[in-house]
Amino acid sequence: MSTLTKQDTFNSILEGAPKNFESERTLAKESYFAQGLPALKAEEYKFTSIAKKLEQTIENFSSAQAFEVSDELVKSSIYPGFEGNVLVFSNGKFLPELSSNIEGLEISALSEKPETAIGSIAKVEKDAFAALNQASFVDGAFISVPKKSQVEKPFLLLSFNKSNEGQVIQPRIWIEAGDFAEVTFIDQSVDLSETSYFLNKVIEIKGGVNTHIRYYRIQNEGKNSIEVSNIETDIQQDSRFTSVNISLSGDMVRNNLNLNLLGSNSEGNMYGLYLLNGKTHVDNHTNVDHTIPHAESNELYKGILADQSRGVFNGKIFVRQDAQKTNAFQQNNNILLSEDAVVNTKPQLEIWADDVKCSHGCTTGQLDEEALFYLQARGIDKTQAKGLLLYAFAGEVLEHIEEDSFREYCISLVQERLGSKF
Repeated sequence: MSTLTKQDTFNSILEGAPKNFESERTLAKESYFAQGLPALKAEEYKFTSIAKKLEQTIENFSSAQAFEVSDELVKSSIYPGFEGNVLVFSNGKFLPELSSNIEGLEISALSEKPETAIGSIAKVEKDAFAALNQASFVDGAFISVPKKSQVEKPFLLLSFNKSNEGQVIQPRIWIEAGDFAEVTFIDQSVDLSETSYFLNKVIEIKGGVNTHIRYYRIQNEGKNSIEVSNIETDIQQDSRFTSVNISLSGDMVRNNLNLNLLGSNSEGNMYGLYLLNGKTHVDNHTNVDHTIPHAESNELYKGILADQSRGVFNGKIFVRQDAQKTNAFQQNNNILLSEDAVVNTKPQLEIWADDVKCSHGCTTGQLDEEALFYLQARGIDKTQAKGLLLYAFAGEVLEHIEEDSFREYCISLVQERLGSKF
């Protein structure tokens, strides 16, 4: 058994945790000790041995301290074309002095809020890493969008990460949007570390009635980063939540995205694209829970894998007994560009209602040789033809990004990757 399945692996972090949120931290700590880190045979982490990777890579299992971030660094790190609000983080700590001040919205350090600001959505009994974060995170951000607020400009959650007196970084963000509110978040990390670190992230998103929340994320960290993220979302009646996750880099990455549809006429959309090369390993685990009638979910994840990279997709859709008239669709498609690239995919449906429309499926293969030949026969050289086909494959996910500047930025990154790395 890996030593990191033992309960005491993160003892120094747990013992040094802040004393606020006492009851929630105690509950999480008990849950963490009850579960332990996932062993090699744990079903949920069957293809992603995070504990083993941590044991092999991380030398200093203590909390990385916040470090000074300059205004110049912030300005140079914002992606081209962005116009909006910027919230800055240093190893998970919110830096209000470098962040936008948005009138009418409540944005503060999480440590200033009451216990109700954490743990009501992210369930610590479901994942040991979520429990570890809740038990020992140092600080984070609290974001509250009042009801009827139409926030036209997006929020850029700009996180700077690096090893600093420790190699464990645990960001935590609480986001709530009141009834009839609309808001967009763009999650971008900047890797400033030449050494390995472990990023253990939790974001809780709570939407009211008739809210529209968009959450876009770009993962383009360094080759030495190990990451587990738990994104937990509740939405209510007549609301819509859209997530787009673009994964391009990292050593080993595990994305847990859980969406609870708690009101009729609610809609959840979950899209993902992973373009992997080298030995990058990305695991996307999604969970959609239909609890009431007349709700809809749409899910599409696509992967392009080269070299010795590995992708994992495990999507679960639950349709509860009372959730009649549910529409739920899930699809995972992959293209392998190397004999050494591997993908493990497992779309799942669990349905207890009888009046529903649900479908799921997956495909894994190589580029269409006939389509490649067709383009070459019309004067397009093989490299360009290959890039065009791959971009067409990836573009189906990118088109779901409604924020123009971020969509263009992602398109440029994807085109660069497809043109120079594959």
